Amino acid sequence: MKKVIFMAIAAGTLMACSDKPVLPEKTGNVLLDYAYWTTPHGTYPFDSIHAADYMPAFEEALRQGREEIDAIVNNPDAPTFKNTIEALEKAGHTLSMVAGCFYNLTHSETNDSLQALEVELSPMMSEYSTSIILNEGLFERIKAVYEQRDNLRLRPDQRKLLEDTYESFADNGANLDEAGKEKYRELTARLSMLTLTFGQNVLKATNAWTKLITDEAQLAGLNDDTKAMMKANAEKKGQKGWLMDLKPTTYIPFMKDCDNRELRQELYMAYNGRCIGGEFDNTQNIIDIANTRLELAKLFDKPDYAAKSLHKTCAETEENVMNFLDQLRDAYMPAAKAEVQELQDYAQTLGFEGEIQPWDWSYYSRKLKDEKYSISDDVLRPYFELESVKQGVFGLAKRLYGITFVENKDIQVYNPEVSAYDVFDAKGNYLAVYYSDFHPRDGKRGGAWMNDFQPQYKCGRKDHRPHIVNVMNFTRATETKPALLTYDEVRTFLHEFGHGLHGMLTRCYYSSQSGTAVPRDFVELPSQFNENFIDEKEFLDTFAKHYVTGEQLPQELLDKMHAAQTYHAAYACVRQLSFGYLDMAWHTLHEPFVAPEGQNVKDAVIDFCNAAMEQVRVLPNADGTTMATSFTHIFSGGYAAGYYSYKWSELLDADAFAQFKKAQALRGSIFDKKEADLFRKNILERGGTEEPMVLYRRFRGGEPTIDALLERDGIKK
Repeated sequence: MKKVIFMAIAAGTLMACSDKPVLPEKTGNVLLDYAYWTTPHGTYPFDSIHAADYMPAFEEALRQGREEIDAIVNNPDAPTFKNTIEALEKAGHTLSMVAGCFYNLTHSETNDSLQALEVELSPMMSEYSTSIILNEGLFERIKAVYEQRDNLRLRPDQRKLLEDTYESFADNGANLDEAGKEKYRELTARLSMLTLTFGQNVLKATNAWTKLITDEAQLAGLNDDTKAMMKANAEKKGQKGWLMDLKPTTYIPFMKDCDNRELRQELYMAYNGRCIGGEFDNTQNIIDIANTRLELAKLFDKPDYAAKSLHKTCAETEENVMNFLDQLRDAYMPAAKAEVQELQDYAQTLGFEGEIQPWDWSYYSRKLKDEKYSISDDVLRPYFELESVKQGVFGLAKRLYGITFVENKDIQVYNPEVSAYDVFDAKGNYLAVYYSDFHPRDGKRGGAWMNDFQPQYKCGRKDHRPHIVNVMNFTRATETKPALLTYDEVRTFLHEFGHGLHGMLTRCYYSSQSGTAVPRDFVELPSQFNENFIDEKEFLDTFAKHYVTGEQLPQELLDKMHAAQTYHAAYACVRQLSFGYLDMAWHTLHEPFVAPEGQNVKDAVIDFCNAAMEQVRVLPNADGTTMATSFTHIFSGGYAAGYYSYKWSELLDADAFAQFKKAQALRGSIFDKKEADLFRKNILERGGTEEPMVLYRRFRGGEPTIDALLERDGIKK
């Protein structure tokens, strides 16, 4: 997913355009003196940036931003698109430069001092944002231009910028009376702090839990690579043995492979019990976040937060979202229940007694998959060496879109593990900077994401190309082996790189419309579309070779991979649906959530979450757990009332890839240039310059259907 790291600035990020720009006077603060950087492509000089630089840089950038807004408001000329809408788009560039560095690092390279600074900055940034949104003089000028929109000779992207600017102000309180605006300031400041605290608690709780294993026999079932990684984790902390932790690189293989059921249960309970009570409790935070969002919605005369949030999405209404989730539920639940029963029966043949529990699912699912298809991560890993996968992913971009990646050691990076690349188009022209950051660290949050350090935009005829980063948490190399990825990790790489392509290929005039600046139920289309290639032999043949022998991934394994493609697809779908229903439950509350009398907050939250997910539950509840308290997507990210968008985008990506499959049948290659050009020009380059479904229909030639998704998952033949 794209990790949205900086939502507080209402203004855009364009630098004032001039044929002969006047350099500002040097301040002595490297972040503020970006006009003097001599780094390649104006990349951040990370080696020279220190924690002490941030607060004075933010303070000065905020001052400049307010000054730029005041200049727009106090302009004696009548409001026009240029002196108001474009001027607002161009305001706040210094603040964006400072924030572009800081908020990326608080997710991928944080420490105690940055986390403390993040807390200190939160109310400052919230106040700045609301001071712009609720500036009456500014909104009067925006409204004056908006009311003339039918008489202005604007390009389509300019018209959309005007409409989006007006609606963003209206949606954020500009039309409220003075008392309402004051209440809005209070609520947004509160929400900013609550969501920040939620995310920090999840990271701290994830890092806090470890368990040292000193008897290797307890790790039976784990492969040598996983054990080597756990041993290295212990050594880093000065311990002898094998260190379990809650990072994905430990948690996922442990739940799949470890024979010790008690340890699997302990790890599962720790992972799904994060932030339930204790030092990093998030149960009250969930209630406070949901109730604050509801209060915000009521301020705008909306019945619930979903109603306020969805109107600028592809789905448009909560009714459409629920109908979509229900449609998938009805299609997938029978198959999901059958998958669970099959696994229950299989486990019993191995001597298992009782009912399959959540900490048993991955373990027996992996065993049954191995037995049915004789394929496993251990079999596939040797063919997915990280450097080879990277070249394969880069090669996919070249085959489809003609772009190439050349590592540039002169570009400074924020951690020695990060690599930086110049990206060139088919004609050899500079296109973007791309950073890759692959492995887990204590200062990095879990998961995987794409973001930009600097966005794409145009100043007159000059195209300021983007600086894109992909951050992931992949299995590390060991003392004896290079980093060998699982099949799912390769898929994750393709996913995040799809977001990266959306960011790198964009060709927009305004930064607020460039790249992934699209509705959240459309933003996952390029990423999920890119995942489809992992099951294509023509693609795998370009890179999937045994890291020792150089042998190409055998046809036999390819056939098994294809046969296993739909394995437990229904279970995976209803699991995603459960998250979507949970999200909608918290954000369709019409009254504030209050723990029932006689019940504590922790139990009330768990019961509410269990009830929300019940209609798609296929495994028993684990008492005392809920994933909600670590559900950063909706409680500290950008997916509140929007988690459904993963499945919505999946419908689109299956429908879109069906075009490439048709082209392959007609013209012989999955790397079809005709379809790739259509996808690039109508989706990847256009950003948010038009309504997303207009762009999709232009690419596809019609409306999407659910058929391709059902066929891909084996639900419909």
